[in-house]
Amino acid sequence: MSTTEIRGNEGAAVAGVATIDMKLEVIVIPVSDVDRAIAFYQGLGWRLDGDSTVGDHFRGVQFTPPGSACSIQFGTNVTSAAPGSAQSLHLIVGDIEAAHAELVARGVPNSGIYHCQDGYACRFPGNDPPVPGPHPDRGTYGSFLDFTDPDGNGWVLQEITARFPGRVEGETTYTSADDLSRALRRAAAAHAAHESRTGQADPDWPEWYAEFMLREQTGEQPPS
Repeated sequence: MSTTEIRGNEGAAVAGVATIDMKLEVIVIPVSDVDRAIAFYQGLGWRLDGDSTVGDHFRGVQFTPPGSACSIQFGTNVTSAAPGSAQSLHLIVGDIEAAHAELVARGVPNSGIYHCQDGYACRFPGNDPPVPGPHPDRGTYGSFLDFTDPDGNGWVLQEITARFPGRVEGETTYTSADDLSRALRRAAAAHAAHESRTGQADPDWPEWYAEFMLREQTGEQPPS
């Protein structure tokens, strides 16, 4: 992220904040062979939500990645976009190395893990090339991995362990058991450090956990 980018509450002040929820629901992926695409996304372990045919000219298929609130759709006469033209579709993971190991186990060719010397600029032409391996300090938003489906639609895995301020407003959600378990482990480690600093057991640990997890999701400073 560049130093000139507006983010969080500053951006809201400039542009104004919408008062009606607009939750991204579906992204359309252009493919040339529907059955081949189905086999690929099933091979990733994504959930098949539906496969519907209307007459002889339309077929719609929907998949949802694990833990995602947004789904993908593809099929026959679903979009006029050229197969393979969907690019830089981001999938957020909490552990880039575990995600890489799963892709390898599933036989999905990929770029391997990489990071950029400055934010994420290396992902775009004309900037410094990517550096192999995860971000040196595993900084949030800093580690990536690329793969494509059989048509060449491009996916990016990005490791995010803490959100920037303003990214989540007024609501904390964990969309999978894996997300929640990792959050609880981070809270447990932070709380153990808190008790070590105070030198005594904390009888109000549920409230401390709740405050830690809420602040982590909103990018605020965690409780001390």
